[in-house]
Amino acid sequence: MSPRRQSVTLADPVGTDPLWCEEYGYGLGRPDGILVLKYRSAAVLEFSEGRQDFLHQLYWSPDGMLATRYGARTQFVGPREAFWAHRAVTHEVRAADRQSVYRICLREVPEALAGLRAGPVSMDPEAARLVEAICRPGHDEGAALAARARIMAGLGAGAADFVGHHATGTGFALTVARALSHDPGDEAGLAEWAERLHVSVKTLQRDFEREFGMPYSKVRTKLRLSTSRVLLETRPVAEVAHRVGYSSPSAFISAFTKEYGCTPGRYADRRSAADA
Repeated sequence: MSPRRQSVTLADPVGTDPLWCEEYGYGLGRPDGILVLKYRSAAVLEFSEGRQDFLHQLYWSPDGMLATRYGARTQFVGPREAFWAHRAVTHEVRAADRQSVYRICLREVPEALAGLRAGPVSMDPEAARLVEAICRPGHDEGAALAARARIMAGLGAGAADFVGHHATGTGFALTVARALSHDPGDEAGLAEWAERLHVSVKTLQRDFEREFGMPYSKVRTKLRLSTSRVLLETRPVAEVAHRVGYSSPSAFISAFTKEYGCTPGRYADRRSAADA
């Protein structure tokens, strides 16, 4: 079957509708086929609780955090990861405003994800690059199906896969950053993380500088604030402040305003006005 591309632009998106959605399909109907839906969010973009009984799904955003829910557990997934949902598994995914989200539909389970019902999975840089590459007009079907095989191989379910895909140093800092992205409200300081990993504080701090070019405290702040943008679409400021690890709403408001140039309340009001 020839490749398929379809684009739908919504001039006046409502609520959780995307600004636009593009569809790229290769080898559809075959076990080794792939269908990718590329969305651009106008405000909050929500894939409401539901399940797909015929296709496995991956959700990935290269430019923001995804809030994901499977069962009673909510986790946040950053750009170096995707959220995997095995077919017939109920799940929910939410993105913040002005994000690109790729929804990758597969008939086969990637080898590294066998046995995983749902959850965050690592995506190596080459797999991420290829997802974006096959979502462009005129991409050759044979090349896209070869890319699909490489995308499947570039996924991993465990922390070791994540570190192996992305670390340039010891991997300690990435281990911490991955845990924080899933639970930004974790209150552990650098010394506690060093103790958990059985390394010195100096070793861990050096690894943060090597991997991210900034200290642990700044990485944690950026993760917390990025996550807060997803939550502010539906939760009050005080609740969001607590959820992402701030001891008081005022501390959260100060950090958010410094990072984004407006208060979280004003940010949420702008999003509500855009939806009206």
